[in-house]
Amino acid sequence: MVVVTRKGQTTIPKELRDKYQLREGTKLEVVDAGDGILFRKAVSTIDLIGTGKGSLDDMKRQLDAIRREDV
Repeated sequence: MVVVTRKGQTTIPKELRDKYQLREGTKLEVVDAGDGILFRKAVSTIDLIGTGKGSLDDMKRQLDAIRREDV
């Protein structure tokens, strides 16, 4: 269990930060899952290296989304 501060902040338990390699500066997507909130590690350019999955258009869309986040 975690507590939300009056500023809307919370702490992710260390065991989960370690398990999912969440370090200071890691970007998380916040998703409304309908019955709760899902925090998911955002895809970065580094994550795309060597994947070779999906079409070239899919990869371009993902890269464009990452570039928009960096602005």
